[in-house]
Amino acid sequence: MSDMNGDRYDDRYDDGLYDHDLYEDDLSGEGDFGDEEFDAGMLEEELRQAAAVLDPVPAELQQIAVDAYALHDLDARVAELTFDSLVDALPVRGVTDTPRMLTFRAGEVTVDVEVTAQGLMGQVLPPQPARIEILGGPRPGSPLTADDLGRFTGDVPLSGPFALRLRTGGDVVVTEWLRA
Repeated sequence: MSDMNGDRYDDRYDDGLYDHDLYEDDLSGEGDFGDEEFDAGMLEEELRQAAAVLDPVPAELQQIAVDAYALHDLDARVAELTFDSLVDALPVRGVTDTPRMLTFRAGEVTVDVEVTAQGLMGQVLPPQPARIEILGGPRPGSPLTADDLGRFTGDVPLSGPFALRLRTGGDVVVTEWLRA
């Protein structure tokens, strides 16, 4: 217990194995690791992987988070998925590595998208220029530009959940979120 002399630890529990001077240095920030030896990015990735294994995010909670993130464009119209080749297309025997074909529709605007391992390409119908962002989480999306015929391409491979945000004139359209 602390006595009147100002001791900072309880002598009753000191078995002599704890070197107070050694650990006081560590608490002061003067450790053995220099900045060049410590890789915060690597540590963060290892912690992320450990959390994914030991305490995974429930699928329902992840969907709620994705839906909530999509609400930050409250004025945007949501383009619903009307065709997905993973679900709606007939399989062709002997064909491997086929691109995924997606069609989204919001009112009069249709977006056809082909997703491959190399990225995506698509077209906005009716043909019109548009600015397109590939959304993949809280980071800003990768910007793409559709030409006068509505065609666009992106050479960034998609991974994880993604959506597209289209800005055509004064209109904003956001597609449903899908997993690549």
